[in-house]
Amino acid sequence: MDADASTMVGRDGERERLSAFVAAAAGQALVLRGGAGVGKSALLDHAAGVAAAHRYEVIRAAGVEAEAELPFAGLHQLVHPLLTRLPGLDEGCRAVFDVVFGRREGKPPSVMALGIAVLDLLSLAGAENPPMLLIDDGQWLDAASADVCGFVGRRLAGGPAKMLIAVRDDIPSRFDTAALPELAVTALTDEAAGRLLDLRYPDLGEQARRVVLEHAQGNPLALLDLPPYLDDQRAGRAAGELLDIPLPRRLQHVYGTRIARLDPSERAELLKGALDGVGAGAAANRAHGARYRMRHVDGAAASGLLDLDPVNGDLVFRHPLIRSAVVRLATPDRRRAAHAELARLHRDDVERRAHHLAASAVDPDEETAAALEAAADSATRRGHAMAAVTWLTRAAELSEDPAARSRRLGDAAFIAGHSALLDQAQRIVRSVPPPDGSEPSSTAVTAGYVALHEDGDVRSSHHRVAAAIERLAGRDAPDSGETLDRLVILLLAISQYAGDKGTWERTRRLLRPLSGRVDPRAAIYHDAWSDVVRHGAGLRERVERAFADPSALEPWDVSRLAIAASQVDALSPFRPYLRRAADQEVRTGAVANGMTVLQLLMLDQMATGEWDEAERTGRRALELTTSHGYVLLAHQSRAHLGLLAAMRGDLDGAREAQAVVDAWARPRGVGFLTQIADAVGTAAALGEGDYEGAYLHAIGITAPGSFEDCAHQASRTLLDLVEAAVQTGRLEEARLHAEAALEAGLPGISPRLALITYGALAMTAPGEKEAEDMYARAESAPAAAGFPFELARIRLARGVRLRHAQGPRPAWPVLTSAAESFELLGASGWAGRARAELRACGAPARASLVSLTDLTWQERRIAELAATGLTNKEIGERTHLSPRTVSSHLYRVFPKLGITSRAALRDALARAGDS
Repeated sequence: MDADASTMVGRDGERERLSAFVAAAAGQALVLRGGAGVGKSALLDHAAGVAAAHRYEVIRAAGVEAEAELPFAGLHQLVHPLLTRLPGLDEGCRAVFDVVFGRREGKPPSVMALGIAVLDLLSLAGAENPPMLLIDDGQWLDAASADVCGFVGRRLAGGPAKMLIAVRDDIPSRFDTAALPELAVTALTDEAAGRLLDLRYPDLGEQARRVVLEHAQGNPLALLDLPPYLDDQRAGRAAGELLDIPLPRRLQHVYGTRIARLDPSERAELLKGALDGVGAGAAANRAHGARYRMRHVDGAAASGLLDLDPVNGDLVFRHPLIRSAVVRLATPDRRRAAHAELARLHRDDVERRAHHLAASAVDPDEETAAALEAAADSATRRGHAMAAVTWLTRAAELSEDPAARSRRLGDAAFIAGHSALLDQAQRIVRSVPPPDGSEPSSTAVTAGYVALHEDGDVRSSHHRVAAAIERLAGRDAPDSGETLDRLVILLLAISQYAGDKGTWERTRRLLRPLSGRVDPRAAIYHDAWSDVVRHGAGLRERVERAFADPSALEPWDVSRLAIAASQVDALSPFRPYLRRAADQEVRTGAVANGMTVLQLLMLDQMATGEWDEAERTGRRALELTTSHGYVLLAHQSRAHLGLLAAMRGDLDGAREAQAVVDAWARPRGVGFLTQIADAVGTAAALGEGDYEGAYLHAIGITAPGSFEDCAHQASRTLLDLVEAAVQTGRLEEARLHAEAALEAGLPGISPRLALITYGALAMTAPGEKEAEDMYARAESAPAAAGFPFELARIRLARGVRLRHAQGPRPAWPVLTSAAESFELLGASGWAGRARAELRACGAPARASLVSLTDLTWQERRIAELAATGLTNKEIGERTHLSPRTVSSHLYRVFPKLGITSRAALRDALARAGDS
């Protein structure tokens, strides 16, 4: 609404709500949602006036259609005024803003890290006058800025700052799912609409008044701007013209008639202003430095198209619909000429200049293509790979040289693939013409990547990528290095998923002559991804050196090194950084790398005993991989969740996951996943005491006494195979396998492998002294406590041996420690075994080592229902939970009550109630 606060009509309720919002002591955020022209901007003006009276520092920003693809353009409007006047800002906080705004190199921060930096900035600013952030046209704010604003808006309660955001209700935006409080701004009532019209146009004829009210439909902007367009003499004709047009289009039509009457030079000025985002608020015009300043546009101002910015005196568009009408009415040639002039204005801003150059070009132009490529590099470094795909694709269209075009499309396809845009990546690949009848090397990377991740096609994708490497290896093209690196690393990834010796041998033969021509990190990837048993000596130190400064790495390098770190149990120190990186990439960047990092985080959480958090991370990874069509990674997430279920004693869930993964992976030859499926089967069988079944699953991964070449699960299932062999009387095979682990040097590869190697040697030791020495060595191994599940298993085996050899007294504390660990982890089957061993030592039957009070209200309710004989489905219907969620609750309850089955629930609850 254009009226000032004193003349606003019909908005008493909204003004009251905003006044209370401003006056509230605690910080908060509010979204104003309504149609175009309904009065959101006028309410923002009202809030600004009230805030100024309350001594707030009012900072205004606005989304602009022309800037929607420029990462952080909106955020820059908000924080720039504060950054310039707060020289005392912490250097670390300032560095975060410098990276996202392109003023220094560095790894882009996650939304969380950037949001925290904004909160710190607002807190510092609030020491003088609390900031009031007003954002108009939030629906056009760039995605990165909107995500940060949503994060900040949900966390303002701890300080005095406020945030008020206006968005249109007919255009989707990131604020639709930001979970912020909202105030609906609806059309005026008929009575209020009539009062506003009469207040502004008291002499309007009755017929025109009726037509305006009919067509305005209570929209204040329409009520104010339609009367000059309609008069008594032509009201009927105009009404007929506008009758079937949506209201925003009606207003654009009205503004279009005013624009058309202007002198051509004025229209040109308006067009340059519109394309440069003029009218995005005072902060926007200052924040980005040089902006086009419209001159000699008195006619436009007199026609009600422009207003004066009260802060800096610049001319701005009175409403975004006017700006849209200016652009819509201009011919393509005039728009291109305006963009060319704006590109010259922004010659020092890489991304903004590239944006205007791209819009100004028609024919191929290498200068423009190079500028777009530079902008794509800038966007990728700042964590906005999706913007980079758009700019590289446009750069390819404008490339003069076919080789440069192919290279840029290859880069675009590569980034699209890593950004979870598989369909777009495939379309880009198909658009690259083969130069000599063979597949271009630059697109072979993406074609192989898509085939691997969409369908697990390790066989043909290996052949395809290997052929591309052979073609490229014979050339000395100066720009082939990056493409060769990508092909080589993709071939290593395909070989990892194939997980068999033959595929790795073919890969090594092909890559051996190229060792001096590819990224040195490829050697780390090869050793970690192929076979840590044979190539793991010193690998942990190499990975840690390469990972010393992750902020200097591209997102795909981060995920690759993280995979290598996971293979040697070196991921934990980097977990906080990887969590931030995953959050950032999943939101706005290389989504596929974020998915991979989430899977690795889950594995690390499983290893360190954080099983509830691991399940949440795994579920998130499964949801992302499934929704984005990464079928291979989705099955990998299912496999990891199945392994966790087996460890927890959820045998149905584990076997379901095992069956699904195995049925998909085995026909395709995805050995990496079939090995995990066998590991799930082994763990599930061990958890329920089916040692014969566990042994058969374990030898499907590797034979006793050896570690299958290139079988990544061979070393990880060492303890499983040894224990299953011991429990089934295969003592010779068990000892042979434990000794093979020591001979292979597993203790020197990682602390977890050291723990389970010494544990396996202890379990199979022929004499008691050697057994005790090995158990002691296992428990004192560096970082042994960091792997609580394996440590508890080793202690359980030690306690059992002590009970048989020396009696219950020395066994008691060892078994108690194992039982407590299993119960705290939620490993129900293992906790039941430990409890049975304690009872054999003479321990009285108790509800649990953990008090019944440690059951949550939900767990106790579900346990009581299950004790009555209800099925999981029936319990779920009563508690409004899924049967799977009920099952998860029960498997957490069992170890707390010291039981292993539903049949024992009633007695366990009764004993606990009596205690």
